[in-house]
Amino acid sequence: MSDEWKASTAGDADAKSWKLLEATLQAGIREQRRARRWGIFFKLLTFAYLFVVLALFAPMLDLQKGAASSAGHTAVIEVRGMIADKEAASADNIVSSLRAAFKDEKTRGVILRINSPGGSPVQSGYIYDEIRRLRAEYPAIKLYAVISDLGASGAYYIASAADEIYADKASLVGSIGVTAAGFGFVGTMEKLGVDRRVYTSGEHKAFLDPFQPPKEEEAQFWKSVLETTHRQFIQSVKQGRGDRLKSEEHPELFSGLVWSGEQALQLGLVDALGSTSYVAREVIGEKELVDFTVEESPLDRFTKKLGASVAEHLAMWMGFQGPTLR
Repeated sequence: MSDEWKASTAGDADAKSWKLLEATLQAGIREQRRARRWGIFFKLLTFAYLFVVLALFAPMLDLQKGAASSAGHTAVIEVRGMIADKEAASADNIVSSLRAAFKDEKTRGVILRINSPGGSPVQSGYIYDEIRRLRAEYPAIKLYAVISDLGASGAYYIASAADEIYADKASLVGSIGVTAAGFGFVGTMEKLGVDRRVYTSGEHKAFLDPFQPPKEEEAQFWKSVLETTHRQFIQSVKQGRGDRLKSEEHPELFSGLVWSGEQALQLGLVDALGSTSYVAREVIGEKELVDFTVEESPLDRFTKKLGASVAEHLAMWMGFQGPTLR
């Protein structure tokens, strides 16, 4: 055999080997893609199955949440986190919960279980007014506020509308004040050499602009707005608490300070120390608690998570997958 023929034969063998290896690799890749797509398919089937199950049983869960015993129950409404529009503790959610609780024929008493630093005076005011209206419409049903960790500012505003307020000895209660804060960037702008240009059609339209130096008359005006809101807050608390509030001996009650539950009891900010179960059992006389808090249903929460997950898996299944590093 000539050397040329041997080299040609070896070259053909190498080419065949590479083609065989390439075919094997491509077959493996196709198998992996097929397995991944089938895996995604079965995951989607599982999601669909869970979705159907939740759709069938979610109404039953909601009914059980608002269901009562044959005798009666204590309605509980949670006020958690910031009191603000679009939050869990918004006026819309709390007011809807209150109306449902008072309307239920088996409600023997209502407890607002509070753990909140406060928030919007407007949202708090809406809830305060609705509590007083419902108490007048349903005089036989008492409403109690129970403060757990924190009942401050707007949260205490709401609590003061209750028939009685309870707290733990270590709860933080009070903060009857109003605040508005921001930042000033005038010095920073000067150091950066940036010139701020604002055009308005009113003399004070940009008075809260953090990039311009404050004016004394505008600062005084803004302070008057806060003082007006503070006065409204104080009037509502006094109206709700009445003679129980020892504000004559302790004018610092309205300074924005907070106190422990034990101190708040001495100041008339709360009526007694106790938990939600204590108030239900010993004060209302109905130890069974039924939660009337308006919340997203399990189906709603699942649907939101499912939507994002399904979209991602469908894109992968249909081949719309971006580059990844592994």
